[in-house]
Amino acid sequence: MCGIVGAVAARPVAEILLEGLRRLEYRGYDSAGMALIADKDIHRLRRAGKVSALADALSTEPCAGTLE
Repeated sequence: MCGIVGAVAARPVAEILLEGLRRLEYRGYDSAGMALIADKDIHRLRRAGKVSALADALSTEPCAGTLE
């Protein structure tokens, strides 16, 4: 089973996606990930465990994820 959250915006969307994933976390997922477009490249970040592990990884490997 998976939950999908999406956003398209001119502003950074990483925090928006994290909040959406946090709201789905009660369903018992065992991993979380996101793919962000930045500088015309796809930045992919995945972590096993809770969404907080993904948030921690995003703080050390930041990516704004914007479309302009």
